[in-house]
Amino acid sequence: MSVPATPQEAAAPPGQPRKAATAAWIGSALEYYDFFIYGSAAALIFPEVFFDESDPATATLLSLATFGVAYAARPVGALVLGHFGDKLGRKKIMVFTLMLMGLSTFLIGCLPTRDQVGTLAPVLLVLCRVLQGISAAGEQASANSMTLEHAPPGRRGFFTSFTLSGTQGGQLLATLVFIPVAAMPEDQLLSWGWRVPFWLSVAVAVVGWVIRRKLDETPAFAQQTAEEGVVKLPLVVLVREHWADVLRVIAGALIASVSTIFTVWALAYATSDAVGMSRTAMLWVGALANLVALAAIPLWATLSDRIGRRPVYLIGAVGSAVTMFLYLWAVSTGSYPLTFLLGILCFGVVYSAANGVWPAFYGEMFTTRVRLSGVAIGTQIGFAAAGFAVTFAARIAGPGGDDWSAVALFTAALCVPPVVAALSARETHRVPTEALGVRPARAATEPEKVTA
Repeated sequence: MSVPATPQEAAAPPGQPRKAATAAWIGSALEYYDFFIYGSAAALIFPEVFFDESDPATATLLSLATFGVAYAARPVGALVLGHFGDKLGRKKIMVFTLMLMGLSTFLIGCLPTRDQVGTLAPVLLVLCRVLQGISAAGEQASANSMTLEHAPPGRRGFFTSFTLSGTQGGQLLATLVFIPVAAMPEDQLLSWGWRVPFWLSVAVAVVGWVIRRKLDETPAFAQQTAEEGVVKLPLVVLVREHWADVLRVIAGALIASVSTIFTVWALAYATSDAVGMSRTAMLWVGALANLVALAAIPLWATLSDRIGRRPVYLIGAVGSAVTMFLYLWAVSTGSYPLTFLLGILCFGVVYSAANGVWPAFYGEMFTTRVRLSGVAIGTQIGFAAAGFAVTFAARIAGPGGDDWSAVALFTAALCVPPVVAALSARETHRVPTEALGVRPARAATEPEKVTA
C-alpha cells in the first residue's frame, strides 16, 4: 500500500535520489582521493623531501603534524561554507569545494623541496594543506545534505551512505595510485615520482565539475526557501535551537580518529625500522580494507534503516576500540597474514558500521534550514581533533616510535565520546524528513512509512 507523498517528496524529479547519491559518491571519491594521497605522502615521502633528514624522528613528527593542519583549518571552513550552504544551497558548495581541493592538491605537486628553497618549502606545504582542509570542511556536509534531502522515505541511511562509501573509494584510489609510486627507485621517487599523484588532481577537478554542475538543488531546500526564505544567520539559529546536537556531533566525529590512526600512524609505524614491513605491502592492507568497506558501508546503512541508527553506530564505535588494539598488535609482530586479516576486519568491516551510518545519524538531528551548518561545524571540530590524533600518537609512541599499545589505548579512549553521544541522541530513522530536527513536542508522531 502506498503512502501519500509529502510536499518535499512530490517535488523530487524521478530518479533524482539515485542521481544525487551517485554525484555524492563520485564527487566525494574524487575529492578524498586528493585528501588521502597527502596522508600517504606525509607518512612515506614528505619527511625526506620537506624536512630535516638529519633527524628522521622529528622529520616524521613534523610531517604528520602537517597532515593535522588541514583538520585545524576545517572548523573555519565549516563556519564559512556551512553559512553559505544554508543560504545559497547545497549544489553551489559541492562544486566550489571540489574545485578548491583540486587546485590546492595540484599545487602541492608543484612545490619546491627543502633542498631547493630551504624552510620556505614546508611553509608553502602547510598553506596548501590549509586550503585542502577548508575544502574538505564543506564537502561531506554538503553532499550529505544533498543525498539526505533527496532520499525516499525509509531509505535515508542507505542513500546518505554513498557519501562515505565515496570517501572510501577515494582512499582506495589514492592507495592504488601510491602503490606503484612507492615501488619506484628511491632517487626517482624523491625527485619527481611523488608529484604525479598530486598532478592528477587536474582530472579530479574537471570530472567532478562535469558531474556536479548538472545536479538539481534539493526539494527540501527549495521548499524552505520558497515558504520561509533563507536564514540570515544560520549559526545563530543553530546555537539557539540545536546546541546540544552540535555537541553530540562533535563528540561523535572523534570516531574519525580510528581512520587517521589506521591510515597514517599505523602506516608510518609498520614501515619504520622498529617493524620493517614493506611500504607496498602496507599500502595493500589499506587498499583491501577500503575495498571491503565499499561493500560494508551500504550494508550497515541499510541495516540502520531497519533497526535504527544508534545500535549500528555503537557496534562501529565499540568494535573499533577493540579491533584497533588487535590490528596494531598484529603490525608489531611483523606478521603479514595477521596484519592483512585484522586490518580488513578493523577498518573494512567494523569501523564501517559507524562510518556508514553517521551521515544519516548526524544529518537527521537538524532541520533543513541549518542542516548543512550543523553537520559541517559539528563534524569538522571533531575531525580537527581526529586529525591531530596522528601527531599525539607519534608522541605517545615514545622516542623509538614503537609503543603501539599506548597508541591503541589512546585510540580506544577517543572512541568513548562517540559512544556517549550515540547513547544520548534521539533515534530518528523513522521520523519523516520534514519533521527532522523539530523538538519532540512539535514533531509529527506518525512513524515514516516505506512505499510498498
